[in-house]
Amino acid sequence: MNSKIKTLSLAAALAASLGLAGCAAGSGSSGGNTMPMDHGSSAPMSSMMPDASADHNQADIAFSQMMIPHHAQAVEMSDIILAKQDVPAEVTALATRIKEAQAPEIETMTGWLESWNVPTMMSDHSGHGMSGMVDAEGIEKFKAAEGTDAVRLFLEHMIKHHEGAVDMAQQEIGAGKNAASIQLARDIIAAQEAEITEMKELLGKL
Repeated sequence: MNSKIKTLSLAAALAASLGLAGCAAGSGSSGGNTMPMDHGSSAPMSSMMPDASADHNQADIAFSQMMIPHHAQAVEMSDIILAKQDVPAEVTALATRIKEAQAPEIETMTGWLESWNVPTMMSDHSGHGMSGMVDAEGIEKFKAAEGTDAVRLFLEHMIKHHEGAVDMAQQEIGAGKNAASIQLARDIIAAQEAEITEMKELLGKL
């Protein structure tokens, strides 16, 4: 995907996310990770767009608005597998690392959006515009699974989820303006590409 297409993709996602912004996507049932609902912005869309002198652009806004619920689902899936019995230590360690890395990133991105005076969450819980999100049926099947089946579903879902996050981060690097946001995107790519390799190795051992 070239940079022009990436920019158009992010702009389209931004339009959708701003139009849908409102409440948080679901997060884990344990650990208190559900993000707060945000209904505080009633300003017209044009007033939420950064001007040319701002330190951020529409791509930065879209990146955080989409990555927050994306990360929240990764934390949710980590909570689910950590609550199950007979999970290999390597997998529980991985899930713990994912949760400990992504929960603080949610807080960081939320802080950026609040400082930019734009909605911090999207109201659409279906994962609209976010690559790699697991649908509600997939999450329910994962919750019901036990043993090796649960581990396999966790790894398969999280690999696709990470791949989606990497794609979103690459788009931010290509189209974003805010230095901190672009650096976070680079950090996400480095961490999650390494975890994808690790998860594929774990999957091969099942």
